[in-house]
Amino acid sequence: MGYRLGVDIGGTFTDIVLYDDRGKADIVKVPSTPEDPGEAVIKGAVAILEKHTIAPADIEEIVHGTTVGANTILQKVGARTALLTTAGFRDVLEIGRIRTPSMFDLNWEKPVQLVTRRYRFEIAERVSAAGEIVTPLDPADLREVMGRVVTGGCEVVAICFLHSYVNPVHEQQARDLIEAEFPDLLVTASCDVLPEMKEYERSSTTVVNAYLLKQMRGYLARLERNFTDKGFSAPLLVVNSAGGMMGVKAARDRPVFAVGSGPAGGVAGAAKLAEATSLGGLVAFDMGGTTAKASIILNDRPFLVNEYEFREGISSPSRFNKGGGYVLKVPAIDVAEVGAGGGSIAWVDNGGLLQVGPVSAGADPGPAAYGLGNDRPTVTDANIYLGLIGATSLAGGSLSIDRSLAKKAIQTHVADPLGLTMDKAAMGIRQIANANMARAIRSVTVERGRDPREMTMMAFGGSGALHAAELAEMLGMTRIIVPAMSGVFCSIGMLSSDIEHTLVRAAQGLVSDWSGADISRLIDALRQDMLARLASEGYAEHQTRLRFGADLRYYGQSSDMTIDINVDTVGSAGGAALQPLFDATYQSVYGYRDNTPAELVNLRVIGIGVRDRKLDFSSLKSWRRSETVERTETRRVRFDAEGAWQETSVLHRDSVLGRDIYGPAILTSYDSTIALPPGTSATTDGCGSVVIDIRTGAAELAA
Repeated sequence: MGYRLGVDIGGTFTDIVLYDDRGKADIVKVPSTPEDPGEAVIKGAVAILEKHTIAPADIEEIVHGTTVGANTILQKVGARTALLTTAGFRDVLEIGRIRTPSMFDLNWEKPVQLVTRRYRFEIAERVSAAGEIVTPLDPADLREVMGRVVTGGCEVVAICFLHSYVNPVHEQQARDLIEAEFPDLLVTASCDVLPEMKEYERSSTTVVNAYLLKQMRGYLARLERNFTDKGFSAPLLVVNSAGGMMGVKAARDRPVFAVGSGPAGGVAGAAKLAEATSLGGLVAFDMGGTTAKASIILNDRPFLVNEYEFREGISSPSRFNKGGGYVLKVPAIDVAEVGAGGGSIAWVDNGGLLQVGPVSAGADPGPAAYGLGNDRPTVTDANIYLGLIGATSLAGGSLSIDRSLAKKAIQTHVADPLGLTMDKAAMGIRQIANANMARAIRSVTVERGRDPREMTMMAFGGSGALHAAELAEMLGMTRIIVPAMSGVFCSIGMLSSDIEHTLVRAAQGLVSDWSGADISRLIDALRQDMLARLASEGYAEHQTRLRFGADLRYYGQSSDMTIDINVDTVGSAGGAALQPLFDATYQSVYGYRDNTPAELVNLRVIGIGVRDRKLDFSSLKSWRRSETVERTETRRVRFDAEGAWQETSVLHRDSVLGRDIYGPAILTSYDSTIALPPGTSATTDGCGSVVIDIRTGAAELAA
């Protein structure tokens, strides 16, 4: 019997999923350990193996979604980084795009640069836009600069020279010299991370990668060492921002590709489940302990972008929202994220208005009801007071809670300062959190020209199903899917994903000027590079799938768009075959097309290493009701601001496998709670998912 572990570190809980070759799965949730995230990972992994008397050596693979990269940037705890750049381009990071995210926001502050100006050094070298060496790199000059880098106490060096995407020779020379003569320094060159045009985007991405190197390498090394000490020998894989997996070596060398690792696993799993059950267009909604995330899935594939901005507050790759964060020009799932999770703290601002988040109580000390030292109310405390969450414990009884502490926190910090009743204060916290989360969903639907009313919501995360019905009603959506093991669904998604890498090669010029032979030559080079990279992770050519694309733009534009291409068609017809494909894609996204010729910017390849025996969602169709489904209780619950407290049935989640359930009702399981307000109904799709229909429930009440 072979076993695999899926590991996801959340703001409140760390989720561990054990999956075997028969398609069976089990889960364990343990409190996260923010000081050392790997501590909770090891604790949870050991606990689930002991539960099933499985030896660590029997684990064949460990897949891991990590927030280490994201937290390193947010907390500004990365390594002291130096940037080597071409003379005259020292301030590229400061200049950026000369944009602000909101033109009329007078309180906006520019993000603090990860490399301060004193650690940005100019090198007297120059390569032309055609790749010709104009000014050779002087090793003596580089050594003198490196002396200043060492004196300044820098630990990591980022190299980004002008036009290195055409000719990387100077970056390679500088990288090799630093590695040979300054072995104590970590170094990353833009030609190894992002060989694309656009100086600012390339500089920003390279700097973020360098900034994360020390933290990510240290974390992964400790994690591997701790696993080994416990008897594990399985390889460790890390989720990348596009929802695929990457080997631990790739994660150590290019951590910028894993900054969005945390939320990507859940969206990837939602896409796989959509494919297995023919769900159509989806809004994937993931609410955890610290943040809530939203993404869309079309044609069973997540909506991907090649660039996004990492920022505090609402983080979204939207084309309408630029200039407020750190640019990462890497493939990523288009996820909008807001600081509205179960642990988000409710507070009253100086103007006397109730706010929720983005500060979170996290796992330590957690919501007030946990009794671990926090006395400020959170969204979870509001849900506990309103009866939506049980008053005594969470996670199958492994975490004790105290409703009186939740009530006291809401009374002290919200109800009394605002002169509200307890009911209105608690409901106000919930409503504001819902409004913030609806804003995230609108940013990936309405702002992308998609109508959420025509889509299904898939809700997961520890708190997703607790808020999904109200969010769906706010957005005009009528159907919600709550997948099996929804509270640990990010870990489930990781177990269903394949190894995935992206390689890019610059290729500028009007599409009409590119012959089929020239394109084929670059495509073949990309193919060989990708096969070599996948082979280094143990995947032979017959275990791989390659998907090719082209980045294009209308002549005169600065932003490009990626389209899928058939290499045989383009190889025979030449670049002219790309024009109608680009026109059609542009039309579908922006609602119009131009008569201007298209310009080729990059060619890219996505390489997939197909993992053996990964989680198959079709296997969940064999799920049967558990032995505990007949356990039933009732409690008083308040679902909305206008309604009254109602005596509500509290059922095991698997009750829905045997019959339809009509709201008001609460469905509970070890990993999550599903709220069914009045006017909703729940059934099952035969695949372990709970299907909530708002309209059916309303019709039942009317009848």
